[in-house]
Amino acid sequence: MRLDIDRDRLVELVRTQASFGATDDGGLHRLALSDADADARDWLVARLEAADLSVRVDAFGNVFGRREGADPDAAPVLLGSHLDSQPYGGIYDGALGVVAALEVCLTLNDDGVRTRRPIEVVNWTNEEGSRFQPTMQGSGVWAGEFDRDAQYERTDDDGVRVVDELDRIGYRGDHPAEPREPYDSYLELHIEQGPALETAGADVGVVTGIVGLSWGEVTLSGRSDHTGTTPMHLRADALVAAADVTTAIRRLPGAFGERTVATVGSLDVSPNSVNIVPEEVQFTWDVRAPADATVREATDRIEREVTAAATREGVAHEVEQFLTASSVAFPDRTVSTVATAADRLGYEALDLFSGAAHDASHVAGVCDAGMIFAVSDDGRSHTEDEHTSWDDCYSAANVLANAALDLAEPA
Repeated sequence: MRLDIDRDRLVELVRTQASFGATDDGGLHRLALSDADADARDWLVARLEAADLSVRVDAFGNVFGRREGADPDAAPVLLGSHLDSQPYGGIYDGALGVVAALEVCLTLNDDGVRTRRPIEVVNWTNEEGSRFQPTMQGSGVWAGEFDRDAQYERTDDDGVRVVDELDRIGYRGDHPAEPREPYDSYLELHIEQGPALETAGADVGVVTGIVGLSWGEVTLSGRSDHTGTTPMHLRADALVAAADVTTAIRRLPGAFGERTVATVGSLDVSPNSVNIVPEEVQFTWDVRAPADATVREATDRIEREVTAAATREGVAHEVEQFLTASSVAFPDRTVSTVATAADRLGYEALDLFSGAAHDASHVAGVCDAGMIFAVSDDGRSHTEDEHTSWDDCYSAANVLANAALDLAEPA
């Protein structure tokens, strides 16, 4: 059986969700648990209820909408992604997956299709990790990777706690933040956020797995001095040590292979004055690779580079690894289901290993998981310039619909 979603409705849904937190330059500023996030959640709940899905919100704010199946004892198929955005990000990242999951249920309703398994739509809380760390927070709590109460206490830069913001926007739900029953499978549609599909001329991506990653923060503490009167050999310059480590991190992929990426994405310098030797520097690292062993080796290398640079410059150092995520290889069952759906629809598909982390990383520990990628124009994402054509949105959502129908089984 073949499904074809309503292209015009999909476009309308994407455009409407993009109005909550819209920026003047056509992007999205919808940080987790902000007022804009609350507005988007309210809109989603209203649309789920209008589609006759039963809605529940768990204790970490994850929102679920359930379309019942013919077999009340059958394990559900879960579809979704996240509505929160990067600061001044794009309108497709994450949100397209939630909207497409909703559209799947609307199409099933339109066509009068009943499935044996229930289908649930989910919006995960705080996938981005932009306002509250760690990333993929809601799915991590739900899947048992993170302790709920510990994550409640996480704060943003202003010291505001996650739990207080959940209460403020009315999304600390009554349901336990855990799987309430066994799940059959999970599918997540997402933009690729890279150039591979566009370069290959493919219509959609069949995701075979997700890289492992390591995030951490380094603090280097030296001594403030006058830049004009302090001899070079008497300085304890934290920024020089930080620069050495930053350069070493940039060169890690050359040692571990092209599938490894390494980034220093955040750096704070104190006192940050033109004529004061920098006393303290804090910076982050982000290392990703398909092999967990490579991530561990690269992280060990970073810690050695920090120690060496701090010793050379005579500064103290602290290293904190605050997030690790193991790589995930999706099972043949979900990968082949997505590939078969793409073939049935006549789309040119490309197998890809995701270089970005996604909620599917955590959900894969609960049930069979898989992903579909939509083409990203110029590979751009996490920017207001992020763009995926409506045709590519439609193609990926069609694949999601048909793969979901296969997994949920027409009744």
